[in-house]
Amino acid sequence: MTIELSFLRSLAAAASEQTLPRFRNISLVDNKYTTGFDPVTEADREAELAIRRLINKTYPDHGILGEEFGGENLDQSHVWVIDPIDGTRAFISGVPVWGTLAGLTIDGDAVAGLMSQPFTRELFMCDGEASWYEGPDGGPRRLQTRKTTDLAEATLFTTTPVMFKDAARTAYDRVEAGVKLVRYGTDCYAYAMLAAGFVDLVIETGLHSYDIMALIPIIEKAGGVITTWDGGPAENAGAIVAAATPELHQKALEVLHRVA
Repeated sequence: MTIELSFLRSLAAAASEQTLPRFRNISLVDNKYTTGFDPVTEADREAELAIRRLINKTYPDHGILGEEFGGENLDQSHVWVIDPIDGTRAFISGVPVWGTLAGLTIDGDAVAGLMSQPFTRELFMCDGEASWYEGPDGGPRRLQTRKTTDLAEATLFTTTPVMFKDAARTAYDRVEAGVKLVRYGTDCYAYAMLAAGFVDLVIETGLHSYDIMALIPIIEKAGGVITTWDGGPAENAGAIVAAATPELHQKALEVLHRVA
């Protein structure tokens, strides 16, 4: 199924009307947890509601799964998976590396998606056939991953190494020790930069479906590979490896699973 870029743009615009006026002007931040800290803002809730309204109007027979308001019509073959603000910690800290994610799945497979960063006026989209970028300098233009195949030449991103525990931390550290450059803290923006050809590897864990579903087709249709750490479908979420090329992806998996 192909989704019109105009519809993906409309989702981005609807969310942006709620998020952008509240960015760096936060009226309220709630904590989802009784212990620990998982922030949610008024912007998260209102952006998801805006996206839901537009999907329901345009595709009334599609299901929706959102981070803030859960699921509706999840027995349908076509289900949209929404994270209104991926990177809420960055959002409340005033750092523009958060994004709005909306991805379409068909029978569980991620086929189209959107990552919108309204502060920088950037859209990363997959219509089901190709991946596209639009920004302040115009567009759309095709996204294409880099051709990096050597781990020693790779740029690696993760949100924070603290997310990896015990054996997973040891495995992640082996990969980090073997790459050229490492950067932290960019949430969904790292995956967008991989699709755009600026990053070669993204390795994370503990992801939910709404954290990754929209990004899968954007990366794949740009030439990249994205799976779980065991090589399974990235739609399963959890521990994720995204790479610019199949060769680099295989080398990263081999290092992650190497017995010390």
